[in-house]
Amino acid sequence: MPAIMIENLSKKFDDVVAVDNISFSVEEGEIFGLLGPNGAGKTTTISMLATMLKPTSGKAFVNGFDISKNQDDVRKSIGIVFQDQSLDEELTAYENMDFHGRLYRIPKEIREKKIHELLKLVGLEYRKDDLVKTFSGGMKRRLEIARGLLHEPKVLFLDEPTLGLDSQTRNHIWQYVKKLNEEKKITIILTTHYMEEADRLCHRVAIMDKGKIIALNAPDKLKEALGGDIITIESSDIDKLDASLKQLPWIKTTIKHDNNLTINLRNAEKHVVDIVKVSEKCGAVITSLSIRKPTLEDVFLHFTGKTIREEEASIKDNMRLRFRMRR
Repeated sequence: MPAIMIENLSKKFDDVVAVDNISFSVEEGEIFGLLGPNGAGKTTTISMLATMLKPTSGKAFVNGFDISKNQDDVRKSIGIVFQDQSLDEELTAYENMDFHGRLYRIPKEIREKKIHELLKLVGLEYRKDDLVKTFSGGMKRRLEIARGLLHEPKVLFLDEPTLGLDSQTRNHIWQYVKKLNEEKKITIILTTHYMEEADRLCHRVAIMDKGKIIALNAPDKLKEALGGDIITIESSDIDKLDASLKQLPWIKTTIKHDNNLTINLRNAEKHVVDIVKVSEKCGAVITSLSIRKPTLEDVFLHFTGKTIREEEASIKDNMRLRFRMRR
């Protein structure tokens, strides 16, 4: 039985469709990523699965329990780490863990044993008696992950777990997430807009945009689906160059964005000279050219015509426009 099953799930807020008729399943022991820009519907999806929001329509099951009919059973089955820090900074690491354990009515002897085990798992056993307000951002994140595991949930939701952290701390968090997945065999649902995070951690990812799932597969499979190589070109006349290159049979796709032209093709090194010749013939001077393998950012660009950063900017603009109209 899958750890999570979602069938035609939707959520509306007034005239805004935050999650739009999505369906997918997550297997037991899988690290599954919801990847997309801020505002894509990732956190709303997590909030419905965690029974914090009621769906407008559709069904979902967590650990076999219906999120609408068996809310208490769902909540006992899950742990969650929110985007915003929710620790009590005036308590120690141990006291934060102990308070959480008491809420779940974990017997004292078992509670004490598990607190020590989990603090060791996330590398905080030597800081257990220190106040949380003395911790760095990365340490607080690790403590929140440990706290979320205390009641032995079948599913752990991590909502943007490395948001705002520096690259070194982010890498440490990734190591802990992989470790707990391997050692505890726990199913993890991870939301992120960091491409590298999804690529490094997730067995499969669902790419979300405007409340819809636009692609779902293993990261390598998604990148392989694009095929070949990616060439990014800056030119004096992107439109003219794009029109000329589209005529060539060995070019799969071309996408114009942010004053660049992104080309998908096979054996890029063999065709660079041909591309330069085409640019000279059509009078579009190439000012820079780079070659690389496809990334998840390229997958998102392929399906939406925008990068995640550009999509986030447009979402913010739409929100500002709605706010002005309501005023």
